[in-house]
Amino acid sequence: MIVSKSFRWSEQRARLALAALLLGGTSQAAADSSMLDTLQLHGFLSQALVITDRNDFFGPSSSGGGSLKFTEIGANASIRPHQDVLIAAQVLSRRAGGDGSDAKPVLDYGVVDYQMVSNQQRTLGVQLGRFKNPFGFYNQTRDVAFTRPSILLPQSIYFDRTRSLGLAADGLSVYNEVQLPSGSLRTQLGAGMIQAGDDLRRTMRLDMTPGALEPRLSAIGQIRYEHDGGRVVAALSAAHARARFESATPGHLDGNFSFRPWILSLQYNQELWSLTTEYALRTSTLDGFANPFMNFDVTGESWYVQYTRRFHENWQWLIRYDSLISNRDDRSGSAYEASGAGPAHSQFAEDYTLGLQWTVNPRVLLAAEYHHVDGTGWLPTLDNPDPAETSRRWNMVLFQLSLRF
Repeated sequence: MIVSKSFRWSEQRARLALAALLLGGTSQAAADSSMLDTLQLHGFLSQALVITDRNDFFGPSSSGGGSLKFTEIGANASIRPHQDVLIAAQVLSRRAGGDGSDAKPVLDYGVVDYQMVSNQQRTLGVQLGRFKNPFGFYNQTRDVAFTRPSILLPQSIYFDRTRSLGLAADGLSVYNEVQLPSGSLRTQLGAGMIQAGDDLRRTMRLDMTPGALEPRLSAIGQIRYEHDGGRVVAALSAAHARARFESATPGHLDGNFSFRPWILSLQYNQELWSLTTEYALRTSTLDGFANPFMNFDVTGESWYVQYTRRFHENWQWLIRYDSLISNRDDRSGSAYEASGAGPAHSQFAEDYTLGLQWTVNPRVLLAAEYHHVDGTGWLPTLDNPDPAETSRRWNMVLFQLSLRF
């Protein structure tokens, strides 16, 4: 996430004078107060109600009055100690089903951003720290409801059940943006350690195996072109995420995990409507285990097409088709079921979505959406520990209130 050098906190100058007095009233205090003038403090809170007729999503959504266990709370700050240097960080507390233990505040991102070149023609910079991965259109801002077109992003691309894998990395990221006569071209390359959380272990069925999933050096990159002021946007994202499972059981071999996605993103924007589509190929590999049933090498396929329409002044509705195939060589999941690994419908998902958003004012957002889903390919394993007890066809309704300051 990049913040312009010209972006300033809109506090009254009287507070700067007070800060200068508190700092001693010296020339150094004046310089420090000038730096304080660049301070940005923001936050957000989102609370959702999730109701399903079958299966559970983000808590016991299929029983009682639904689940309130989908909460996002974040606070971020940035300051510019020098015109070429930005320090920015965000702390996030997120509960998405389970017992709520995952809601403890964590560092979402924290970077020192240094821009070597910044003018009207070009911006060249580097970020050091925990940076958000440039993954598709929405990954870098996915936890802020005001930046999402819907309560849930397309789950075939932006997995919530393994979100830690693609969310951020600890390392170094370099970005370059060039202004062209017809638009702008931006490239970003990053290398670092992925976030291999418990959600990834559960999805790979390693949560009951003693040991630790340790991240390894990984890489991600994106090239993005915006034409005619953003009327047409195209992006290509690619990554190679790696981790190693180190077994704690004597006699068991360690395993190596590799995830290599390619994502093509396209968007066309008009004043009152937008058409967006993204297509992904995802190769996942786990090898090295002595037990051959624990190893796998599959290529999945994901895509969605989404139409959003803005009406009145602060309203927007959405319609979307979202498709996930876990294994291109077994699209129906029949071979997976025949092997005894689980039900066929756990290997795919087709999601038909209708959504509505009302921006009450710049700080308040109300949203509602309906999902009709065929398949359980992206259903959280935390809420549905036994795949055999899940239903192939299910419906979901979500309501969300979002605030920001």
